[in-house]
Amino acid sequence: MSRVVVTATGLICALGEELAAVHAALEGGASGIGPLDAETGAGLRDPFAAEARAYDPSRTLGDRNLRPLDRTSRLTASAAGLALSAGGLGPAELANGEVGLVLGTQFGSLRTIAEFDRRALQMGANYASPLDFANSVINAAAGQAAIWHGLRGVNATVAGGPVAGLLALGDAADRLRDGAGHGLTALLAGGAEELCREALLGFERLGATAGHDGAAPLAVPLHARRNGFRLGEGAALALLETAERAAARGARPLGEILGHGEAFDPTRGGDPASAAAALARAVRSALAEAELEAAQVDLLALGASGSPARDRAEVAGLALALGRDRLAALPVLAAAGQLGECLGAGGALSALLALESLRSGRLPGIAGLDEPDPALPPTDLAAASRPLRGRVALVTALALDGPAAALLVALPEVG
Repeated sequence: MSRVVVTATGLICALGEELAAVHAALEGGASGIGPLDAETGAGLRDPFAAEARAYDPSRTLGDRNLRPLDRTSRLTASAAGLALSAGGLGPAELANGEVGLVLGTQFGSLRTIAEFDRRALQMGANYASPLDFANSVINAAAGQAAIWHGLRGVNATVAGGPVAGLLALGDAADRLRDGAGHGLTALLAGGAEELCREALLGFERLGATAGHDGAAPLAVPLHARRNGFRLGEGAALALLETAERAAARGARPLGEILGHGEAFDPTRGGDPASAAAALARAVRSALAEAELEAAQVDLLALGASGSPARDRAEVAGLALALGRDRLAALPVLAAAGQLGECLGAGGALSALLALESLRSGRLPGIAGLDEPDPALPPTDLAAASRPLRGRVALVTALALDGPAAALLVALPEVG
């Protein structure tokens, strides 16, 4: 089977639109969390989130008609355009139909779904917008991005909440490894999610957002007093290619997908031990596929975002899979406290940031982590940026309702 390499990236998030710059901002302790506008935040217990406030789709998508694209589709199309441009793929290279897109998301556009339903209920079915309906299906963003950029290869959407971005990267890697003989040699893969009032209200009513316990909101991953997450938004895509295609066109790999694993907690988050065991199974599967031992992992990139139970289950699962001694020695990247819980985009963001940490030799600290949770297994946590050495990162994520995923990414081997 072919090796799968990362040859370019494209991302949009609350801290910017360029991977090295976003990583540097995290390293400097910057946060994308800020107050919501009065309309979006009205009545919320904690009206703060990580919104991509500086994002202007015209910068990446030009002056074409953007009306058919809702925010999730715009974020996806923008990230896809950035990755294609960075990878040197234009219309001529895309015309043969070999390049496709695998996108992970939790909702697609929840705002579009809600608006379509709202108009139909309030004004009658005749007044519901057909344009809104087309974007209310979960695969709309992937389809719109493919139409926008002329991607004629595989077009797939993967659901799975906060694990969706990792699932999409793993699925795309499998397709490339197995499908190179059928003309499939390059895929954009990752995740996208928009920030909207409907999601903010929904997660608040679930008791998942910061401050749900009545205490002051604290959305710092792995903190002793964390009490929920703050939502974020963004899109993160990697251009994946077979190593043979990348070499043939002279593309320099930025990284490599070594292996991935998925599992499911049948209690759907109801039993922390079961959730931890599910993540451990996913990690072991990823290591087995990559033919690596726990001792060969150099960095952990966690999906931890401030959820008391979910953060704890994620670290406990890593302790089961890697062993407590190995876990205690591994440095941790956990950016959701600064970028927000980006749901379907979160795992892909973590994977790209993990590669940039390895490439730059610098690890951002976990901003605000002045009191790590003593109930967690021993882990190498730090609030400040520090040097990092190594080649291989293990990226993990747990969903609220059972799915677990793990992905192994690495810098290219020298020579």
